[in-house]
Amino acid sequence: MDKILNFIKDKKLIKPGEVIGVGVSGGIDSMCLLHFLNANKQVLDIDVVAIHVNHGIREEAEAESRFVLQKCKEMGVRTYKFSIDAPKLAKERSLSIESAAREGRYGVFEALIKKDIVDKIALAHHQSDQAETILMHIFRGSGLAGARGMEPMRDNIYIRPMLPVSKEEIAEYAAINNIEYVEDASNADNSYSRNFIRNVIMKNVLQKWPNAIEAINNFAKTVCEDDDYIKAHLNLNSLLVDDKIVQMPCGYFNSSSAIYSRVVFKALEILGVKKDIERKHIEMIKDLAFAENGKKIKLPNDVTVSKEYDFLTFVNTFVEKPTLGNALEIGEFSAKNLGRVVVNRVSTKKERDAKALYFDQRKVPKQARWRYREEGDVFEKFGGGTKKLKAFLIDRKVPVRVRDFIPVLACGNEVYVIAGIEVSEKVRVDDDVPTCYRLTVEKR
Repeated sequence: MDKILNFIKDKKLIKPGEVIGVGVSGGIDSMCLLHFLNANKQVLDIDVVAIHVNHGIREEAEAESRFVLQKCKEMGVRTYKFSIDAPKLAKERSLSIESAAREGRYGVFEALIKKDIVDKIALAHHQSDQAETILMHIFRGSGLAGARGMEPMRDNIYIRPMLPVSKEEIAEYAAINNIEYVEDASNADNSYSRNFIRNVIMKNVLQKWPNAIEAINNFAKTVCEDDDYIKAHLNLNSLLVDDKIVQMPCGYFNSSSAIYSRVVFKALEILGVKKDIERKHIEMIKDLAFAENGKKIKLPNDVTVSKEYDFLTFVNTFVEKPTLGNALEIGEFSAKNLGRVVVNRVSTKKERDAKALYFDQRKVPKQARWRYREEGDVFEKFGGGTKKLKAFLIDRKVPVRVRDFIPVLACGNEVYVIAGIEVSEKVRVDDDVPTCYRLTVEKR
């Protein structure tokens, strides 16, 4: 197991002085990782704590929680215990139990990181887990990104010190150090994808090719080297990034799939998406690049991709629009997914800011309210000519993803002000008016 220390040093997984939270289920892998890091905490100059999550799936889970707490107490390791309702989460989010448990578990980890309780999370994945993960990614249609397998460190938070260690080495370590552990009965349930690969596919493969796990891991290392080399030579300067929006020029799709697929993955990575994207999604995105303007598709992880002229725009799916309903008055209000809308009174003789909108508040009906656009809305263009609001926004090349989230000042279906875009001819400021209203949008 000394190779773990060498791996930690080589991959720079841990810095001196850090608090390492170990995800502990009570199984042999996590109990050995906890024991090893705790036994070497002085060598690594770290503090070690245990994190145990009861997923609420099995009746024996509570007994396993008590086991973990007792063993951690015997080792002198501080423990954080949490309970989540994975079946409920799966139902609410239309996920498999397996995915819901993972989401809930990582939610706990992220909360501990955000609260500065731990600096990193150590996970007990080993060589066999890596091989199973690679096969699972390939079967789901992943490209090289999936064939890389699990990274030694992800997001500078999640570390896997045992990736170079075999299952046999872990069992030997447990025996030598008299490490007690519990067997998870659900590991025999082949309805779970990973269990099916482990208990059925890998079991048969290993009978024919005993070195299969090592071979798959070596394959992943080669894939990583090739993938890293190609990525190092990518030109990503054309990606436009603004908060939670990434725009990718459609011209990328005139190149090799080896290029544009990696640019797509980079765009998604910027949005925080690093899983569940398969080859079929890349092809859908490519087709969208050659589709007509305004078309869009939805991807896993709440990401929408829209065709906007010469660009594909990747964005986190907008949440449900809140209700505005504000009357016109001096002050400010927040518009979800747009920014802060500020209205104040100014002199008409004052030099006007090109980024602001000016309108005569006296011409706005008292019944007018700020809201989001609705079916049937019309707008009289500055200078004359009435159009449907939708058509006007298309003419102004306002992206589809933005149109429904721009506040408009309207009475009935008559729109007088489109925040950040234009004011209607009906509220034009005449030269003889001493004051008017000035509107600005401070975008996120």
